[in-house]
Amino acid sequence: MSPTTLPAGPEHGHVTFLGAGPGDPGLLTLRAVEALANADVLVAEHEVLDVVRTHARPGVAVVHTEAGPFSGPLPGTGTPHPTIVDGTSTTAGSPAVRDAAHLVMEAARGGRRVVRAVSGDPGLDTYAAEEMLACVAAGVPFEVVPGISAAVGVPAYAGVPLRDAQGADVRFIDARTASDRCWTEVGVSDGTVVVSTTLDSVAAAAGELVAAGRKPDTPMTVTVAGTTTRQRTWSATLGTIAQTLKQAKVLPSPEGGRPVIAVVGERSAPAQRDQLAWFESKPLFGWKVLVPRTKEQAASLSDQLRSYGAVPHEVPTIAVEPPRTPQQMERAVKGLVTGRYEWIAFTSVNAVKAVREKFEEYGLDARAFAGIKVAAVGEQTAKALIAFGVKPDLVPSGEQSAAGLLEDWPPYDPVFDPIDRVFLPRADIATETLVAGLIELGWEVDDVTAYRTVRASPPPAETREAIKGGGFDAVLFTSSSTVRNLVGIAGKPHNVTVIACIGPATAKTAEEHGLRVDVMAPEPSALKLAEALAEFGLRRRAAAREAGDAVSRPSERRPGARRRRAT
Repeated sequence: MSPTTLPAGPEHGHVTFLGAGPGDPGLLTLRAVEALANADVLVAEHEVLDVVRTHARPGVAVVHTEAGPFSGPLPGTGTPHPTIVDGTSTTAGSPAVRDAAHLVMEAARGGRRVVRAVSGDPGLDTYAAEEMLACVAAGVPFEVVPGISAAVGVPAYAGVPLRDAQGADVRFIDARTASDRCWTEVGVSDGTVVVSTTLDSVAAAAGELVAAGRKPDTPMTVTVAGTTTRQRTWSATLGTIAQTLKQAKVLPSPEGGRPVIAVVGERSAPAQRDQLAWFESKPLFGWKVLVPRTKEQAASLSDQLRSYGAVPHEVPTIAVEPPRTPQQMERAVKGLVTGRYEWIAFTSVNAVKAVREKFEEYGLDARAFAGIKVAAVGEQTAKALIAFGVKPDLVPSGEQSAAGLLEDWPPYDPVFDPIDRVFLPRADIATETLVAGLIELGWEVDDVTAYRTVRASPPPAETREAIKGGGFDAVLFTSSSTVRNLVGIAGKPHNVTVIACIGPATAKTAEEHGLRVDVMAPEPSALKLAEALAEFGLRRRAAAREAGDAVSRPSERRPGARRRRAT
């Protein structure tokens, strides 16, 4: 029996206590992703929701809560029902929202599958055990999906291994709740100590360890926002950590209460960490990169940027709309079914989408392409066709463009080609290069407007200010239209922002708008463009280190600094 058909009643609810890990969504386990996909209700604190929400199914009820101890009667004895809010709402204001156990119990009523997501691992969560006991008392079955704890995951991302070949002792301590006895025990040990604390309490924790017997010159690392692209690590000793944080202008700070993981011991020595800090050494670590494409177009590009440590920010510069007169498209699709065409050529994902939508409108599917040769420009266009159930017969072997397609397109041969006509569904602003080239090869072409491209609405004011004020480290331009449209709807990127262009034509347009082009893709591919930006970031990082400077992002240059234009 499926969960949606279970009869009502608390005995049929189910709760999954799920560890969301230390912050990187990629650290969720396969079991965690499966549980999230099947959840009817998701209960979590705000920062945890950011990690797990993308794996939840559409329509899942989301409850924001603040963890707290279970105290009060079980559900059904007068406790108010929790307020269920969606992902765009603010934290619910009912008193029950502050009592996570009540929330979980109420959400489990009526046979619903509840995921209670906590940071790190449920076994180390302050209140998870009490919530599990509440499930037992209410007769609600539950399971536990472990997660990676911050005490283990953060040092791994900071380049600080906790053990060596000699198997040195490793102690874990939460400075926020530790007793004098705990400090004494870890102080007399000569092994590695992992301390969970807050930024403004690091110096006090270091003092406790020194007072307990640790030497002041013992190496110490402090990591904030571990496993995320906001991660930052400082290396010092127990005796110098306070001064190090002060010199880095970290303290005093309104963010002093942020959780941190500190590692104390020889394994955190700066010389070793410099070699093992794989995460913070990614070529674009922490770079905020503007991707002026639609979410659908930017998906694979954004994924690649994340693999380099960047934080992609997608801003659509064009909106796709149906053609003003759909009759031409309707005639072409009918002609495709009745055998009017020998070829159909797709030059964009949007063209595939437009034809697919028209097919679905008529009740057709991929079988209608039987007997027709299909061409596609670009990897993403080919993938969109394959997702539709159509394998392209021709993809350019070289440049992924109209010119590249013409290089491989066969000339019309009346002996081998029974039909001499090509169906070309495109945007209303498409160039004539492909049509002219096909005609020159002897083909008749039906150049059909499948969709219109219009300038998108301006992004939010905060994004516009970041673009013009140097809040972005880089921007990727994948066409001349993205340059024109971004400048039109949001303004010109600040001169400290790295400008990366997909090819010479796009670079020329950028320069015409007063932008200096720093990066050019070796071939017209969005993925190659991201790769070229990553190589630029690596060279920039290497140059800073060679000069003895701190590695910084372009947006961290002092306000008002201007880049020299290339001569």
